[in-house]
Amino acid sequence: MQKHVTLVAAFHIGYGVLGILGAVIIWALVVRISSIAQNEQVPRIVSVVTNVAAFALVFIAIPGIIGGFGLLKRQSWARILVLIISVLYLIRIPVGTALGVYSIWALLNEETRELFASGPGS
Repeated sequence: MQKHVTLVAAFHIGYGVLGILGAVIIWALVVRISSIAQNEQVPRIVSVVTNVAAFALVFIAIPGIIGGFGLLKRQSWARILVLIISVLYLIRIPVGTALGVYSIWALLNEETRELFASGPGS
């Protein structure tokens, strides 16, 4: 199960990084496109909406990254955090659902519980 926990950690870190990268790309593109608009109000409105959306994507991605690094260090709090995040990911069809199901399966396994019960670095 150690390999599965390592994979879950890597997937959560990667998914979080992709979320942040996506937020930055969306923000940059939408702000750039809105600056071309003829109407003066459009850039302001789009800027506010895009900033909120980008912030939300980053805010959602950060716990996954933190939890992934915690799993790599075999921290028991990280197992709980990633389980919670995995349940929330189930509604993000299809990638989030696959990641959530795999993470829940791996982290609720009895061997994994024993692995985290024995402490960090084991």
